[in-house]
Amino acid sequence: MTDTAPAVELAGLTKTFGPVTAVDGLSLRIEPGEVVAFLGPNGAGKTTTVDLLLGLARPDAGGVRLFGGTPADAVRHGRVAAVMQTGGLLKDLTVGETVRMTARFYGRTRPVGEVLNRAGIASIADRLVGKCSGGQQQRLRFALALLPDPDLMVLDEPTTGMDVEGRRDFWQAIRADARAGRTILFATHYLDEADAYADRIVLVRQGRVVADGTTAEIKNLAAGRVVRATLPGADQAVLAALPGVRAVEVRGDAVLVRTDDSDEVARHLLTRTAARDVEITSRNLEDAFLALTTDGPTTDGVAAGGPTAARPTAQTIGA
Repeated sequence: MTDTAPAVELAGLTKTFGPVTAVDGLSLRIEPGEVVAFLGPNGAGKTTTVDLLLGLARPDAGGVRLFGGTPADAVRHGRVAAVMQTGGLLKDLTVGETVRMTARFYGRTRPVGEVLNRAGIASIADRLVGKCSGGQQQRLRFALALLPDPDLMVLDEPTTGMDVEGRRDFWQAIRADARAGRTILFATHYLDEADAYADRIVLVRQGRVVADGTTAEIKNLAAGRVVRATLPGADQAVLAALPGVRAVEVRGDAVLVRTDDSDEVARHLLTRTAARDVEITSRNLEDAFLALTTDGPTTDGVAAGGPTAARPTAQTIGA
C-alpha cells in the first residue's frame, strides 16, 4: 500500500445473485480526504457495492483496491472501518463493555473514553446495549468504527434511528474527522444529508453509476427551474402550453410551473394574469435524484434514462 494511491478504486465491479445483476460493471475512484455520498433507490446495488468494497463479498468480475492494497490488507492494518445498519452488537453487554472488548481485537486503538465522547455516548457507557434506542446503537457502531483511527470510513445509512439533533451532532463529528484528512464514503436515504455534508455525489441505478459530481453539478442535471406564484383559478392548460414548460401543479391558490424557460413563464404570469408573489427557484437534489434514478417519467415530466442517465458507463461531470 502507498499513500499516493487512491483511497478507493473500484474497477468494473460485477456481482450477480442468480438471475439478478446487483452490480453491473461499476467503476469508482475516491481520493484521500474526500467525503462522498453514494446515492440510489432501493435495489440500486449500493449495499452490495459496500460489501464488495469491504471484502465481505467477492465480485464475479472486476477488482477492489483500498489505498493500493486489498480490502483484507486495509482491514488488517486498521485503515478502513465501517458503520453498518444492523448487526454486530451483543445486547447483554453494556455500551462501555462493548467498546472495551472490541478494542482488544486491535493492536493499537484510540482511547476508549475518547471514542465514547466522540460518538456522543459517554453518558450511557453503563447502559445495556439491548436497552439502547436504535439511534444510540448506531452511535455505538460509530464508536467501534473509530477505535482503529481509520483512514477510510464507510457508512451505510449511518443515521438510521437518530433524531434530528442526533443526526446533526453525528455529521458535525464526521466533518471534523474529514477536515483532519479522513476519507468518508456514505450511503443514505436522507438527501438533505448528502446535500449538506458531501463534497461529491455518486448516483447509482441498476448497479451502474449514472452521475458523479459536486452537489451543484448533480442538481444541474435536473434541467430547468420552478416558478411558484399565488394565482387563484389558474388555467393549467394555458400555462402548460407556454414554451419550455414541463409540468404544472396547482396547490390551492398556489401554482407551481416546472420549466426550462422561467423568464417566459414569469413574464406571462406578471403581464397576462393576476398572479402575485411570483418566485423562481432552482431545482433541488431530490429533483435530480428522481430524474436520474426513476424508471419512466417522473412527476415533473423529466424521464430517467435521459441523455446523462442512459449512458452505460460512469458519467463524471466536468471530466
